[in-house]
Amino acid sequence: MDATQLDTAAVARWLSDNLDGFSGPITATKFDIGQSNPTFKLDTPAGAYVLRRKPPGVLLKSAHAVDREFRVQKALADTDVPVAKMHLLCEDDAVIGSSFYVMDFVEGRSFDDPRLPGLSESDRAAVINEMGRVLAAIHSVDIDAVGLSDYGPEGNYFERQLGRWTKQYRASETETLPQMDELIDWLTTHLPADDGKRTLVHGDYRIDNMLFAKDRPEVVAVLDWELSTIGHPYADLAAVIMQWQMPPGHEGRGLAGVDRAALGLPSDEAFIAAYCQRVGLPGIKKFGFYLAFCFFRMAAIIQGVKKRALDGNASDPERAAKLGSFVPMFAQAGLEAAKRG
Repeated sequence: MDATQLDTAAVARWLSDNLDGFSGPITATKFDIGQSNPTFKLDTPAGAYVLRRKPPGVLLKSAHAVDREFRVQKALADTDVPVAKMHLLCEDDAVIGSSFYVMDFVEGRSFDDPRLPGLSESDRAAVINEMGRVLAAIHSVDIDAVGLSDYGPEGNYFERQLGRWTKQYRASETETLPQMDELIDWLTTHLPADDGKRTLVHGDYRIDNMLFAKDRPEVVAVLDWELSTIGHPYADLAAVIMQWQMPPGHEGRGLAGVDRAALGLPSDEAFIAAYCQRVGLPGIKKFGFYLAFCFFRMAAIIQGVKKRALDGNASDPERAAKLGSFVPMFAQAGLEAAKRG
């Protein structure tokens, strides 16, 4: 059975034995989201759930960590960070062929275009403001109080992440890209000293990984915690800015060249300043490094997606192959961010 399918009978049997109040049968619908970890809506007589699983096949070490996704969201249940209710984690591959977890299905609006078409100017501003508020909430979680102090190693987060994603990139490298090699070299020689900041970080914080209430600009769930860890908060902030510097439209999903003021959207500088005010910072020096790092990491991630497509293990092979073609663009954008300092 490939990644686009789900053995609903096996899932129903397992949930009948493990989830209070569950009753089958199950109808499963695969979401378009979840390129890395296939994600399904489960409709049952008792209500709707979401199942998120590791993809089948040979996987890169430490990738597709659904157990970590489950743990962090369960830990955030009583914090200011909105997440879906976690139900169960299954680490027995014999059930459906890979690990998975089940959580509540959350009703809400999703936006995959930061231009927020269809919203009023004031609603656009409110949505982005809420996005900034939740980001600050993630970075303000008391990691000791919620049991996440061991969720990531101590030490220089960016040094650790640069090493990890360089290894991941090399493991999935399909051709030599001079831009990527140059970007890795630049990041290695410009690593900032460890400033002691250590918070929960989402790892892939962008508007299409959030669900908003249907009747107000309020986040009801932050999704896709696969890359979360304990690390440096600037990585999440820079990831937002990185996304906005992409071309607008379905593929880039960015704001490059967009008249933001006319749409009611903040500038990069205004969003960063609002974040700093929320977390009590006077500002952020040498932001170009953090932005360049985010472009590098995204290039490494989508290179992995491309490799899975070539190996026949992608959740959506056609989209995965297309994403892989963007690796040089992300690497070049990282070099341009580096030059801005």
